[in-house]
Amino acid sequence: MARYIGPACRLCRREGIKLMLKGIRCETAKCPMERQWRNSPPGMHAWRRRKPSEYGVRLREKQKVKRYYGVLEKQFKLYFAKAERTKGNTGDILLSLLERRLDNAVWKLGFSPSHKAARQAIVHGHIAVNGRRVTVPSYSIKQGDKIGVRASDKSRKFIQAFLGESPPPVQSWLSLDSAQLEGTVAALPTAEDVQIPVETQLIIEMCSR
Repeated sequence: MARYIGPACRLCRREGIKLMLKGIRCETAKCPMERQWRNSPPGMHAWRRRKPSEYGVRLREKQKVKRYYGVLEKQFKLYFAKAERTKGNTGDILLSLLERRLDNAVWKLGFSPSHKAARQAIVHGHIAVNGRRVTVPSYSIKQGDKIGVRASDKSRKFIQAFLGESPPPVQSWLSLDSAQLEGTVAALPTAEDVQIPVETQLIIEMCSR
């Protein structure tokens, strides 16, 4: 499985926005985006960069979404093609499909500190959907699905370490039972549930070329 293995903070600096790729660290003063001398784009000639072209602006918007959800180009094209085939606003449907990824739901339930850690927990078999183990991070959840931790002590200790004694607040489309380590998909997510600013029209223009 292809994946990005380079510095995570480099991606945030390139997009000029916090993508929350390192979980709690991104909310502290250790985040490079909080340091004035590190919050510029990577590269030795960042200060000489020119005004981006129209193509560059659209490309950056698409790359920002891809890096936030941890998907590569081929997978992103599949999501966009599916959004185009579905009735409704293509941009909103695209973001909804990405929000419905299992690794995103696991992260937003507080079972992991980041998307990357959520993928690791899923691949290692710690997460179950409707009582059945799922090891595919891109698994698309549906309304009414129950996302929980496997009954083994190893899995429960692994997830409880992240959840802690005071579970974080979850978004309205999810509900969490911290005692049972189980979350429920109360409704399908919408574009408003995305936690970073996204201009979907720019992504549509970029992918429709």
